[in-house]
Amino acid sequence: MPQHTGSVAGRPLRDVPATVLTDPDWLREDVRLAARMYGRADDRVLGTVRWYSASSVLVAPALESLVLAGTALHPGLERTTFHLHPDGRFGGASATGVLGADLTELGAALAGTIEPVVRAIAALTGAATPALWAIAADSIGNRLLWAGGAAGDPELGTRFAAPLASAIGHRIPSPRYLEVGGSRVLRRSSCCLIYEATGGEKCTSCPRQRPAERARRLHELLG
Repeated sequence: MPQHTGSVAGRPLRDVPATVLTDPDWLREDVRLAARMYGRADDRVLGTVRWYSASSVLVAPALESLVLAGTALHPGLERTTFHLHPDGRFGGASATGVLGADLTELGAALAGTIEPVVRAIAALTGAATPALWAIAADSIGNRLLWAGGAAGDPELGTRFAAPLASAIGHRIPSPRYLEVGGSRVLRRSSCCLIYEATGGEKCTSCPRQRPAERARRLHELLG
């Protein structure tokens, strides 16, 4: 499936346990890596950029298996392995252990996974905790959307978004979706801040632009 977390073409990749996301030394080195990849910026920006990538890959095994198989793999940090490209990009992830289909249980497990990572990144980089939770919400929303799309029915995945957000708790905004040109897209609540590092323009769906401008750019892209 497109954007599948197992799409790791370009092997060999380096396996790294997802627990590194709570290791201050690893995070500090990852911020330095981000500066080489994207450009010089402060730690808040670079940490946010990397969390935007990492969070999408982190939640993917559990959410893709939930949508496509009806049973979620366990999303715990200690059960998840990242597959990194030589330049440090997150190529994919795999998980061990089956959690089940109960959304309340899955939401609690996702909360237990995301909480310590957000806390660690915020402490090291100064990134705002609500902003990091919003990024996690967008990662969850997009992974559900893409998995449903792979099954030929985007709604198959997006119907899980609201109950999962509720099960995770008040820290995370509920993912929202728009219909644009016959396609369902996520209405993002977070900004990756990559434009601050690269000097480029904001992403098409970036929420840090006027709603009319975002709508115009989305329609230009999707019809």
